[in-house]
Order: sequence, then C-alpha cells, then structure tokens
Amino acid sequence: MILTKQYRCIHSASCHCTKGHLTEEVLFLLFHHLNWNPKLIATLSCVCKWFDDFAKRVLWKEFCRTRAPKMMLDLQSSGSHSVDGNWRALGKLLIYCSGWKKGGLFNTDHVPGHFVDQTRFSRTSGKSFLLPQCRTDVLYVSDPCEHLDQGEEGDVGFFRGFFKSFATSKVRKMLINKGAKLHPTELCPYCKAKLWSMLQAKMIPQSASCRLGSYEDRVEYFVCLNGHMVGICTLLPLSDSEEASELQ
Repeated sequence: MILTKQYRCIHSASCHCTKGHLTEEVLFLLFHHLNWNPKLIATLSCVCKWFDDFAKRVLWKEFCRTRAPKMMLDLQSSGSHSVDGNWRALGKLLIYCSGWKKGGLFNTDHVPGHFVDQTRFSRTSGKSFLLPQCRTDVLYVSDPCEHLDQGEEGDVGFFRGFFKSFATSKVRKMLINKGAKLHPTELCPYCKAKLWSMLQAKMIPQSASCRLGSYEDRVEYFVCLNGHMVGICTLLPLSDSEEASELQ
C-alpha cells in the first residue's frame, strides 16, 4: 500500500497537530472546492504556523486571483511573482473595511471594521488621488464605504487602495525627497507596516475630493511602506434632486 506523505509542522514544537497534516495538494483541492472562502482560510491560519504559512503562500494568492483576476494580472505584469506586503494583506484589503479606533490615525470616534460583500476598485479613480507629476504610477482605489450619521463628523466614508510596484513609484520617491515622517505609533491595518501621512506631506490633490464626493478639506489618507492606502473623508450631503433620482 502506498502511503501519502504528510507534512509535519516544522515551525513550532508547541503545535497540537502532532499527528501530521494533509498534503498541500489535498488542501488546495479542498479550498478550490470551497471557492477560496476567505473566512475559512483565516480560520485555517489559526490552527498552527504550518497552516498559516501555507495560507499566506498559496491560499490567499488564489483567493486574490479569483476575486480580482484582472487586477492581479496587472499587479504581476511587471514580472514579479509576489505582491508588495504579501497576499494575505492584499486579500484582507480587498474584502475588509478597517474602520478606525478612537484616537488612532483619524480624528474620529471608534468605527468598527467589517467585511464587505462587494467593493469596486478602480485604476482610473486612483489617478485622482495622485499629484499630476505622479500620475504615471498605478494606484487602485475603492469606492468609499459609507458610515452615515457619525455625530459631529456627519456622513463618513472610508476608502482603501494599493499601488503597483510601490518600491519604484514616483509617490514613494517624492515622500522620501520631501523628508516625510512616518507615523510614530500607528501601523497599516492590513500589513502592519509604518505609514506616511499624505496630508502632512501636502500630496493630496483637489481631484481626490471630487472623486469621493466629499468636502475638499475633509479628505485624509495614509500610504504604508508596502503601498497600501487607507483613508477617510466627510461625504457631501445629497441634494434633493439627487435623493429623488436615487429613489426612482
């Protein structure tokens, strides 16, 4: 009888999975059948470091490729077989609005993070968040995730995005040339890297508020060392005519 080779956890002696693992091939087929369910991938990652490593290396990559195939082809078109920050961080960014804690990056009350069923990321929209001299960079940005009636803040929108090949981007070069300071305490909610404030660096163009439908002076966003973007804006109220057209 031919026995299937099992992989044992080589990362931690304290793991409870002392009887060995299913092969990577079996896990791959299982999650393919489950359509790369992100919540199940996250659950598997908590079992032990071996599963976590396999999820980061294989499962999250397949999830991203399935969720946003055109974007993933574009991100890897430069010849890289990886993405900035790792696949798990990108997978989380695609489906999770981070919200924010009180006293964190943004001057707002606590807004809990949550999963989103569908989010549109646009490369064209991303141009609106770049200064004219940086618009050869590739930035994908989501539509704002609306959190209405946030007290004095009014209607708040959280948005997120990611750069292609951020290490060689003009935005990164400009931030470094300006001597922009990294935030002293807060980290990227997706990859835990340090963050630059685009507001402090004076690199937020007026076109960003137009794209978001927000007040011009109420837009703020940060970019991390891996090129992930997190931002907040105060949304303009709908006019009577806009409300009526939406109801039709």
